[in-house]
Amino acid sequence: MRTPRVHLPHDLAVGHTLELPAATAHHLLRVLRLPPGAGLRLFNGEPGDWLGELQPRGKRGAAVTVTAFEPRVVESPLAITLVQGISRGQRMDYTLEKGTELGVRRVIPVVMARTQAAPAGERIGKKARHWEGVLTAAAGQCGRTRAPELAPQQAFSDWLQAADCRAHPHLLLDPTAEQGPGDVGPTEQLTLIAGPEGGFSPGEREAALAAGCTGIRFGPRVLRTETAAVAALAVLQALYGDLG
Repeated sequence: MRTPRVHLPHDLAVGHTLELPAATAHHLLRVLRLPPGAGLRLFNGEPGDWLGELQPRGKRGAAVTVTAFEPRVVESPLAITLVQGISRGQRMDYTLEKGTELGVRRVIPVVMARTQAAPAGERIGKKARHWEGVLTAAAGQCGRTRAPELAPQQAFSDWLQAADCRAHPHLLLDPTAEQGPGDVGPTEQLTLIAGPEGGFSPGEREAALAAGCTGIRFGPRVLRTETAAVAALAVLQALYGDLG
């Protein structure tokens, strides 16, 4: 069985014993049925994994004792921010999960003209917690040492007004664009902007290009919202990141 990886957003050190969150303890003890002393891998954003041993506490609780630190270089040198038009349910989850696997550093969920299911009211916070869980779980499964940062949900127009789109490449996924990913050129940082179901409205596309974003196309076919960003991320990481 593969050693489980657990995200603990705390300062860690060899010899420290920390209580595990209730949901994590339940998963390790009741779902995976790990015995006392079972090995765990912990990640907290530092460049490597902390090794630990599981310590049951009472009937339902658990703690972990940190035993060692194992340095690992797994984060991409290409710092990618994904500005993603919010899509429905599992489509958004899929994009976040695969984006994490492909090395995205930061995700900004935005409401666009053609967004069909934007969270509102109390659901904004609930949905954000769900998305954070998707990002964290994906980071643990793929071996990353940090989970992508999730920015607050915002209107695309508000994000565009505040963004400095000329500071580094801001790439707008646009099937009508003339440039391709090979035209971007070597870079250490970029922002990728993907639309929701139905893509960008004409006004959003024009506003983004006027603000300094660059339209970019990935082949002759129109990709669905849950495919577009994932395919683009893979190509960009291969060209300028660590998938080459």
